Amino acid sequence: MYTAVKKLAYTLIPKRFLLKNELFFRSLFAQRYKGKNHTCPICEHSLKTFITLDDGDLLCPFCGSRSRTRRLYGILTTEGLLQGKVLHFSPSRSLYRKFSKNSTIAYSSTDYEDEFIAEYSYDITNIDCADNSFNVIICYHILEHIENDLKAMEELYRVLQPGGTCLVQTPFKEGTGVYEDDSITSETGRLEAFGQEDHVRIYSVDGLKNRLLASGFTDISVKNYGEEHHEGLAPETVLFLKKPLS
Repeated sequence: MYTAVKKLAYTLIPKRFLLKNELFFRSLFAQRYKGKNHTCPICEHSLKTFITLDDGDLLCPFCGSRSRTRRLYGILTTEGLLQGKVLHFSPSRSLYRKFSKNSTIAYSSTDYEDEFIAEYSYDITNIDCADNSFNVIICYHILEHIENDLKAMEELYRVLQPGGTCLVQTPFKEGTGVYEDDSITSETGRLEAFGQEDHVRIYSVDGLKNRLLASGFTDISVKNYGEEHHEGLAPETVLFLKKPLS
């Protein structure tokens, strides 16, 4: 039902107007989902149930957050990483709204392809910021889209302040190494090879870690969060990259 309502709304209402008034329209639709079984950690609404999407993911009807977005928010808050100057690549709308109103941090959002709401359009392989600019960098589901990922990793290291933390997450395959093939350029080929039409590779955890080490990061820890969609949170493996103090 949610997908059908969303398609109808985009057919009848201009996209720009929908995005500007997204929370209002969501609140009208979401009333039927109010309850006491779950709580969305981002918008803090109490829910009878999350919306189950066609791909099996769980969506908050009030703020539109997916399970991996809620997991990311939980990681950032429980690890105490929402502090100082924060750079966020391609943020979801729910987190953009939340963080841009947080007066305790200096929040900068960026999206190079203009597909997400963001203040800047930095090229991650050539970030237009000075060295050591940010205390925290959120690079969540980004590197699998970037052809020159080593250059992107070097740029993340460059603009991260000494003592700062960069969070990196991508889809992962089992085993070791990184699977990529520059000859695969079609959407169909990339979907079959890498799991999504706009992905250019798929990492293993060790494969991603080794590339990050080669780009300058020396302090990398890997944490696993959850094994099920508990309270609408996706299981995630996240790499925490620390830049050593000079």
